[in-house]
Amino acid sequence: MKIATWNINSARARVDRILDVLDRHDLDVLALQEIKCKPEQFPTAEIESAGYEIAAHGLNQWNGVAIISRVGIADVRTEFTGQPGFKKGEPAEGELFIAGPVEARAIGARVGAERANDGGLVGGIDLWSLYVPNGRAVGDPHYHYKLAWLEALQAAKAEKLAAKPEKKIALVGDFNVIPTDADVWDPAAMDNGLYLTDAERAAFFAFEDAGFVEVSRQFATNYTFWDYQRLRFPKNEGMRIDFVYASPALAAAAVAGEIDRDERKGKGASDHVPVIIEFDL
Repeated sequence: MKIATWNINSARARVDRILDVLDRHDLDVLALQEIKCKPEQFPTAEIESAGYEIAAHGLNQWNGVAIISRVGIADVRTEFTGQPGFKKGEPAEGELFIAGPVEARAIGARVGAERANDGGLVGGIDLWSLYVPNGRAVGDPHYHYKLAWLEALQAAKAEKLAAKPEKKIALVGDFNVIPTDADVWDPAAMDNGLYLTDAERAAFFAFEDAGFVEVSRQFATNYTFWDYQRLRFPKNEGMRIDFVYASPALAAAAVAGEIDRDERKGKGASDHVPVIIEFDL
């Protein structure tokens, strides 16, 4: 099964690129982030005509996530257990951020599963498309929201994995964390140190502590994001913030992978590129 994750930065604006990537890489599943639309606005007809099903979650023109699959979609969930929300405003004394409505930043589904005689699901992957909060600035309420979001995600998925170590789980998407200094062209150029603080990195590597394995790095080492400003892409001034965390049972099945850097080229490109992993299931 070949799976990709991609921050598309508007599904409606880039439906032709989505179709091209699905075809060019012969993808079974594509997880999208920042679709920037409600489900009824998603370019469903075009993608379904290519033989794929869609599960999309979006509340407005911001954020939004989706899963596109030609191997089935079942058991769709639009938030994980304990997922915090966010509300703009000044936190009260002693609070780090204001808890508010849960944003459209996570969607999970079983892909590649089969129905048993009793109606239950057998096999497949429990896949989550994730758009981790940006953080905005170190110390900002949104930064603390980001850390709480990652902590809640890790706790929820660690509990699932501990209960069923054999379960095949994929946590894929835009993590908005630079795990190591080698994952950015110049750590000193990052405004206010956002993405690479000790707290953000600890939250990222906490998934390893729970048993998950980041599987893309063994196959590819280049960046996944280049800002539109200051000719970042032509200068190759990028960063690596898109990842594929897999449970041990799924990580053991990873056989190939790549980062499609060429997708950043040309008119109308997203500022992120697809990260692709193939699993031998």
